[in-house]
Amino acid sequence: MSDATPDFTATCIVCDNVFTPAELDSIERHGDGLVQQKAARTAAMPPAPDIRWLYDRMQVVIRKVNQQVYKFDLSGFAENFQYTVCHGSEGGHCDWHIDWGLKQVQRKLSASLQLSDPARYEGCDLQFHGMREIETAPRDRGAVIVFPSFILHRVTPCTKDLRKAVMVWTAGLPFR
Repeated sequence: MSDATPDFTATCIVCDNVFTPAELDSIERHGDGLVQQKAARTAAMPPAPDIRWLYDRMQVVIRKVNQQVYKFDLSGFAENFQYTVCHGSEGGHCDWHIDWGLKQVQRKLSASLQLSDPARYEGCDLQFHGMREIETAPRDRGAVIVFPSFILHRVTPCTKDLRKAVMVWTAGLPFR
């Protein structure tokens, strides 16, 4: 893993150089082989032996960000990773929401791993409702964008080609 020193922005933390291009290709191949839910174009990505390394790497990145910035009480991943494909032909998007999760799970940090080359698609921006304005996350292939799960965010409609990403949530005891 290259140096994954976080870049601090107002709403999210961006970590670059976490994965090599070959590792990103491997994650994409694995995700493309999963069965997607037709309506949402998402697929659960359980920690199978051939992809366990992704879970391990993301855990390192998220723990580092948490130790340096948020200092939340985290217990780890309580849910499978989610492989997401947004198709331009379908206007794939996700409206404004927060990532609270299931009632049994208190999501604390969310992370998005950008798999697609930003030159290959249009639209499909990960955006946050910041304090005063809408903030757009970087689109660089391989960027890991980490943010508190209670931050209001969306993915704008994809207007050309497709965007692939992996969504990750860490959990912990309820906030006090």
